[in-house]
Amino acid sequence: MKPAGFENGQGIISSIYLKDPSDPQWMGDAGMKAFDEFLTKYFPEGNRIDINLMYGYTVAQGLVYVLKACGDDLTRENVMKQAASIKGLELGGLLPGIKVNTSASNFAPISQLQLMKFKGESWDRFGEIISGDVGG
Repeated sequence: MKPAGFENGQGIISSIYLKDPSDPQWMGDAGMKAFDEFLTKYFPEGNRIDINLMYGYTVAQGLVYVLKACGDDLTRENVMKQAASIKGLELGGLLPGIKVNTSASNFAPISQLQLMKFKGESWDRFGEIISGDVGG
């Protein structure tokens, strides 16, 4: 919003399922601390407030989960089986209450989100987490 001018974004409503790394409310959060430690070790020049880094980090956490679930059987069949049977997985970059769930008939890992409204110079999340087909 900053490039467009904060005053031009007042009241805009959007949705989110990731923690915003630029939001100070997450400073003491365990998931955010792990994200910061990861960047310090592997990508120290990375822009820590870039939501794209949080997205990539969170997707990578999901991949690690699937590969660990495979054990020593890293065949395509088993990787797909594990990737299509995730239930209630909470990842450090997801908002509290947002969980990854997949099945053999639904590969979309995210089916929850939360609404947010731009106010001042930041986004305020509001309302309950919305579940359903959100295109994740």
